[in-house]
Amino acid sequence: MGVLEIGNGDINKYRRMNYEFIEEKKANHQQQERINSTKKYVVACAIFASLNSVLLGYDVGVMSGAILFIQEDLKISEVQEEVLVGILSIISLLGSLAGGKTSDAIGRKWTMALAAIVFQTGAAIMALAPSFQVLLIGRLLAGIGIGFGVMIAPVYIVEIAPSVVRGSLTSFPEIFTNFGILLGYISNYIFSGLPVHINWRVMIAVGILPSVFIGFALFVIPESPRWLVMQNRIDEARLVLLKTNEVEKEVEQRLAEIRLAAGHSNSDRYEEKAVWRELINPSPGVRRILIAGCGIQCFQQMTGIDATVYYSPTIFKYAGINGNAQLLAATVAVGFTKTISILMAIFLIDKLGRKPLLYVSTIGMTVCLFSLGVTLSLLENNPVGVKLAILSVCGNVAFFSVGIGPVCWVLSSEVFPLRLRAQASAIGAVGSRVSSGVVAMSFLSVTRAITVGGTFFVFAGISALSVAFVYACVPETKGKSLEQIELIFMNDGQWQGGELELGDAERLVQK
Repeated sequence: MGVLEIGNGDINKYRRMNYEFIEEKKANHQQQERINSTKKYVVACAIFASLNSVLLGYDVGVMSGAILFIQEDLKISEVQEEVLVGILSIISLLGSLAGGKTSDAIGRKWTMALAAIVFQTGAAIMALAPSFQVLLIGRLLAGIGIGFGVMIAPVYIVEIAPSVVRGSLTSFPEIFTNFGILLGYISNYIFSGLPVHINWRVMIAVGILPSVFIGFALFVIPESPRWLVMQNRIDEARLVLLKTNEVEKEVEQRLAEIRLAAGHSNSDRYEEKAVWRELINPSPGVRRILIAGCGIQCFQQMTGIDATVYYSPTIFKYAGINGNAQLLAATVAVGFTKTISILMAIFLIDKLGRKPLLYVSTIGMTVCLFSLGVTLSLLENNPVGVKLAILSVCGNVAFFSVGIGPVCWVLSSEVFPLRLRAQASAIGAVGSRVSSGVVAMSFLSVTRAITVGGTFFVFAGISALSVAFVYACVPETKGKSLEQIELIFMNDGQWQGGELELGDAERLVQK
């Protein structure tokens, strides 16, 4: 009997162990399912939020080829060509400036919807334009819509994404912009064979199609939890965080951090005048944030990427390629290179970090821009020069897309504190758009003054300066929460040339 009792006791013990093992396995399986479901949901939100960027990219890509036929059909001058190409970037600053206030008033989600509506209206007017004047009106509306979209998409994604994947997801708008550029180049090539008074209209009109997907996206994506907290809609913010955070236990902690950052802990919310007052007369910490966030956006455009993308057919024509079909085919190669490179960036940005990619990008661009300047100065209309020109342009857009292109938007969205994020992001976007517009609207005039090769020597010099800027002013933000990043800039004692380790930031949070 004693032996039997011991045996029964062991059996019961093993049963309990087996039950506990099964329960633990079941809990782990449920947790893994939740993690997978959360990842898919956050990625879907980032994709839908980035659809406006397809519109921007498509417009940039399609205009590079469409302008050849617009010039022939509407008989516009070279100055009008520069205005038509560059005005979109300049006028988009109105959308960016209005975007900050609008997104604080109606939310990040519906600001994206407004951006799509305004852009599509402008695109429709351009496609039907009978004259340069009407074409310009449509271009102005499209620019305002792009200003909204450029400003709001990175802000929305950075506010909804977990810190471990924030870099990859915040680079989505740049990825979709590149995809849009590629589609624009392909559209140019496909429709270039149509009659000249029809082909450029069809090229522009195709850009209206993504609005269908944007309308669907509004029924899928949630509002930003940080914006909901700013509106004191705490329960709604908690529900969104439950959907976007892999570990339920961390939701309340993240919500508390957001409420503290938003000023809810002491019920002292920033009014708009106070925000602008702080931006106009910033503290040393805020000044460092503005220099890093806005400076990187300006350098992104001042290195001449829009000149390379908008005027790639013109650049290749100077190099020695003749015929519209050959020119547009070469630009498709540029588009493919740009898209492949941006896809590489999405896998590297959260593994290598922001700063290493910026170094690789800015140094590589400097070399390629200098090489293009030498090629266009010494090897014009030479078969070797044509190959080197294509290689240099493709290399320039590749280095841009693997680094400063996507990292710029990630950084500028990460570094701005919540209380200043909408307005500061708008300022950064304005700097980016103005820089882009100045480059696009002056490129042809500058090339006449100092030659095409000389123009790219200037871009190479600016790119070299961007390397020094990254070293001196940009911190590494990989793996840090938005609240930790803010403390990096605000703590004077810990700021040392833009570097602060994650452990230091965590100790600051605990203090």
